[in-house]
Amino acid sequence: MLMAVLGTVVTRFLPFLLFPESKQPPRVIEYLGKVLPYAMTGLLVVYSLKGVQPLSGNHGIPEAIAIIVIVLLHLWKRNMLLSIAGGTIVYMLLIQLTFVA
Repeated sequence: MLMAVLGTVVTRFLPFLLFPESKQPPRVIEYLGKVLPYAMTGLLVVYSLKGVQPLSGNHGIPEAIAIIVIVLLHLWKRNMLLSIAGGTIVYMLLIQLTFVA
């Protein structure tokens, strides 16, 4: 338990010690801060859809509807949290109420 706490504390405070606000961070860190959110989003999309088999039954339909909802919400409000939450809610409602296996 102590090691888990230590690991969490170190990973939370180490960036503030290495890159204080008074100093400009290295260019590679700024670059990673710009590109990693998009890379992680792409990775999550691929991971979420890896088991979908669109040619068997209704599989893929709830996922496709949820993706459309996410895209429309994001185009409408430009809010990542709202888009993800809205798409997740729609997907969960679809698989629990409409596309029951």
